[in-house]
Amino acid sequence: MIALLLNVILAIAWAAITGSTSPHNLVFGFALAALCLSVVREPYGSAGYLRRSWAIVRLSLLFLKELAISAWRVAVTVLTPNMQLQPGIFAFPLTVDRDFEITLLANMITLTPGTLSVDVSDDRKTLYVHALDCADPEATKRDIANGFERRIMEAFR
Repeated sequence: MIALLLNVILAIAWAAITGSTSPHNLVFGFALAALCLSVVREPYGSAGYLRRSWAIVRLSLLFLKELAISAWRVAVTVLTPNMQLQPGIFAFPLTVDRDFEITLLANMITLTPGTLSVDVSDDRKTLYVHALDCADPEATKRDIANGFERRIMEAFR
């Protein structure tokens, strides 16, 4: 978090030095500051600052991709004359264990069309998910574990 704050401060300083606060110049200043912080590393930045930033970008891109694919699947399902749906709730065993990670995973699942996070067990080891089509819950569990959950762990650990 400190590295991000320093990155923003350096980007603002770049804009002040160059005399331009255009969006392109601010983005360039932010990228230049990130590069500088990755070179300096400790004590001002962290060694994994760029790696973590890239992991967060990859997580965001995965979410957007899954959002589009799921929206398409739900639209096709709804427009099909004879919907062969098997809605249901399944228990997803959690690998993530921190509250932030569990909340992020649950929200990403809920925001993806066709799925809804229902509850988290008291011991925070199981997430209950409702799926519009729960014909193959094991495949859905694998998709969540190999997609959202893995990328969340890459980004925030």
